[in-house]
Amino acid sequence: MIDIQKIYTFFSHLSKREKLVFYVALAAISLTMIDRLIVNPVVSKVNSLNQEISEEKTRIKRDLHILAQKERIIEDSKKYSRYSVKELSAEEITTSILKEVGNLANNTSVYLIDIKPTGIKEEPVFRKYYVNLSCEAQMEQIANFIYGIENSDNLLSVEKYSITQKSEDSSIARCNLIISRTAIP
Repeated sequence: MIDIQKIYTFFSHLSKREKLVFYVALAAISLTMIDRLIVNPVVSKVNSLNQEISEEKTRIKRDLHILAQKERIIEDSKKYSRYSVKELSAEEITTSILKEVGNLANNTSVYLIDIKPTGIKEEPVFRKYYVNLSCEAQMEQIANFIYGIENSDNLLSVEKYSITQKSEDSSIARCNLIISRTAIP
């Protein structure tokens, strides 16, 4: 146990200068303890809260930017929703491709010799369905047919083509095409 009488006796024997040094040391120790026990934790907590506030402000600004574009995003999703495929089977999609290519051939007076599906290529965001076809027609009709495929609303695309003359003296051309359809599931 602390004996107060001994402490008092110790202080009474100190000179004025020693007392001053003692009080300055006691004040420095007290200030250091107050800094370590009270001020430092409070300042670090305030700094961490300020950092969280700053991060939250950044998130809110980003969210407000997205929210400001809400109408445009909704319009774009409506615009591109017609390109998405509603859980149709591969056969149904292939059938729709064959039907559309047949309609385009009829509209452009192109004679289809051979048409067959050749497979599906899986991508992370979409699928591509491929069809090979051979056809015959005048060069202008083939050009219109390819133009119709490229401008289809169903994302049809001519991946590869070759056009040759049917015979030396003929005005009819023979065309082999690889057509793809991009489907967004």
